[in-house]
Formats: sequence, C-alpha cells, structure tokens
Amino acid sequence: MRILASEILEKVGERVELAGWVSARRDHGKLIFIDLRDRTGVVQLVFNANKQVDVYKLADTLRPEWVIRIVGEVGERPAGMINEDIETGKVEVAVEELEILAEAETPPFELSTDGYEINEELRMKYRYLDMRRGRIKKNLIARHEITDFTRRFFYDHGFTEVETPYISKSTPEGARDYLVPSRLQPGMFYALPQSPQQYKQLLMIGGLERYFQMARCFRDEDTRGDRQPEFTQIDIEMSFVEQEDVLGLIEEYLIQLSSKLYPHKKLTLENGRIPRMLYEVAMSKYGTDRPDVRKDKKDDNEFAPVFVVDFPMFEQREDKSWGAAHHPFTMPDVKDAKELKAKFKKAPLSIKGLQYDVVLNGWEIFGGSIRNHNPELLKAVFEVMGHKSKDIEERFGHLLKAFRYGVPPHGGIACGFDRLVAILQNEPNIREVIAFPKTGDGRDLMMDAPSAVDKKQLKELGLSVKKSKKNE
Repeated sequence: MRILASEILEKVGERVELAGWVSARRDHGKLIFIDLRDRTGVVQLVFNANKQVDVYKLADTLRPEWVIRIVGEVGERPAGMINEDIETGKVEVAVEELEILAEAETPPFELSTDGYEINEELRMKYRYLDMRRGRIKKNLIARHEITDFTRRFFYDHGFTEVETPYISKSTPEGARDYLVPSRLQPGMFYALPQSPQQYKQLLMIGGLERYFQMARCFRDEDTRGDRQPEFTQIDIEMSFVEQEDVLGLIEEYLIQLSSKLYPHKKLTLENGRIPRMLYEVAMSKYGTDRPDVRKDKKDDNEFAPVFVVDFPMFEQREDKSWGAAHHPFTMPDVKDAKELKAKFKKAPLSIKGLQYDVVLNGWEIFGGSIRNHNPELLKAVFEVMGHKSKDIEERFGHLLKAFRYGVPPHGGIACGFDRLVAILQNEPNIREVIAFPKTGDGRDLMMDAPSAVDKKQLKELGLSVKKSKKNE
C-alpha cells in the first residue's frame, strides 16, 4: 500500500511503496538519485547499478515531472549526506521496483523556485503545473485549513451553514451583475449574486437567527488591481444583535485564528482587544478608511487589525448621483423615514450608517452593518438615492413584502476570504491563494475563457451578438 513522503521517517528499515512526480535528478557514477515529490513533501530515491541492473536502466530514462511508482527499503542517509533543508533529509529509499505511470513534456517554466520571477500570465496559463511548486501548494493547503477552522468556529458558536442560490434576481448592489439568460423564459435574465445579502436577511425573517456560509460571489467590475470576477466570502448574519455583538464575534474569530494556525506571528492588540477607530479619525490621520496601524510596515509577521466604525451612510458618485457608502440595506442612524429625508435634504454626508469594517495591515478584510429592518425607512433610503417607487417595488418588492411578516432586528458581516488568506500567507495578491485565478480583466488563460458560443445555443436563448465598433 502506498505511503506518503511525510510518513517516511517512521519507516526506517521497512519496505515501502511511494508514488509521485520526479522533482529532480542527480547522477553519480553507478548511482542515480531522484527526488520524488508528492503532496506532502520530497523523498530521495537511490538507484544502484550494482544491485538492481534492470531497475537502474529504467531509472536512467526518467525525466523531470514524470509520474512514477516505486518499491524499496527505507534507510538512514550516510553521515555527511543529510539534508537539513527538507523534513525527510535524514533518510532515503533504495529502490527495488520502478514503474513509469506517465511520461511528461518539459514544463514551460521552472517548478523548483517560488515562481515570482516567472511571467504571471504564463503561470496562469499552466496553472496545473504552477500549483506543483511548493509555495502554491502550501497556500492551497493553508486555505483549506483556514476554511476548516472557520467552519468549526461558527458551528461551535451556534451558526447554521446554509447555501443560497447562485442564480437569482438582478438588483443594484454597487457593481455590475453577471447576467444569465433564461431559455425557458425568453428575454428574461437571472443574475449571479454579488453577495447573498438579501437571502441572508430573508433567512433571519425565516427565524434561523444565526447563519453563515463560505459564499461564492460574482461581480462584473472593471479592471481594478487585486480583484477577481468571482471570489469567496465568509458570509455571516445574526438576529437580535447590536454592533458590538457582531464585532465581538469577529474579534474572537481573528484572535483564535491567529493563535491556533499562525502562533509564530505577532498579533497587535490593545489590552487584549482589537482597537476601534472612527471613520473620521482614520481619514484625518491616515488619509484612508483602510489604515495600516502596524508599528513596522515592513514586518510581514505582524498582524495589526482595527475596527473602523461610524461610516457615512451615503456617498456622492462621479455623476453627482447619490449611492450607499456600503449598501442600501444598512441601518441609517436616524429614528424614522421623516428624519432621514429631512437630514438628506439638508446635509446627506452628515447621516451616519451603522456600518463597520475590519482592516488588517491596510487591507479591508471584513465589512458589515446592522441592517435596516424597517420597511418604510428602507423604502425612504432608496427614494433619497433617486429610485422611483415603481422601480423599488419591482426590484425589492419581495424583500419589503417579507418585512411585513415580522422581521427581527439583525446585522451581519462578510469577510473577503481570499484577501484574508493572502495576508496570512504573506502573499502580494489574492491570485496566489486561489487555485485557478483569472487575470485582472477577467480572462481564464488556462481554459481560454470567455469564448464564443455556438450559434445554436444563442438561438435557443433568443439572443444575438452585435459586434462592437472596435471589432469591426
């Protein structure tokens, strides 16, 4: 039965079976040394021409990235040949049997380095090769471990994990929707969720009280630095809570995450707590609502989280229209719809929203708010932002109707999970911690997507493609 590289130290003197990829090869006279790589590490194999002639001859054909299976005896390395740089560096396997499972072409780039020196688009085109390198593999394993910790944490705190739909109604939430045409209702469209915002509020109306999920989100945004058209959120919603209840939960989550999975890193707190900072203070002192409060900005082993609170409810866009600074479902700090309209008419930016962010080392990793559960006040928020009554009813009538059937006060928060993992792993961008990332302009170079579709498919959907002038 096959064992893994990580188990080899316990098998000295035993005959074992291993399988994996040829990572490196070294020839020394009548000895061939092969580094065999599997998902847990590397083991040195020894092929001896004086002991196993046929096996040695077959080993002489091996090239990098060939997939092989071997059987041999585990022994301690001779003194002076121990490799302290790898966990299995004190042992090696004298190979008795060799089977070539698959040959491989020469990879388009080196796999033994960290990969930063290689053109990123080339790495993304051959991502299935790129993830064989140790750094990427460690990132994906770490992502799994953080996901596992996250699920256990919220299970232990009484949350129920619920999956919400991937195809739903198009609603304005800040970014463009990815639209999905309906074949059965020609001319009608679903949208992929920018977030599960309305569904998680409906779960609170449904009496679930504590919900979370590792939610997939989709936003058709313009090219803008470190973003992806699809990403993952830790999505959280709770009933009968106030702002401090939500922040206290996330504080506990981050402190436990740091201590259990990253104990070697320094977590900067104030009297054992994550500090709070007013939005106005962050802007005046740091010039941003994502302040990096580390004492040493170059210290990658310091985690310095901060809660930023008291955001403005509204913001003015470039076209002079008004939108929600966070999203329209945030509770404004007013007593009713009448006060909201009066304050908005006089000074829109003076209205605060019960919104909060968690910033880590200058990156926003959580954002949330106490929700507006008053249907008249919620309708007023949409009205002051310029939405007409007909549009409000058409786009949000289902939610406003649900609010008439007994909605508890509730609030929540969501984590940009890819960003969190990138920071914890000291990576410069989220593409390094996503298995199959896309380029900044949304292309999948490995699958060659987006791509044209068959005319028959378009006809079934009642669609036609109009060429843009730049393509004519």
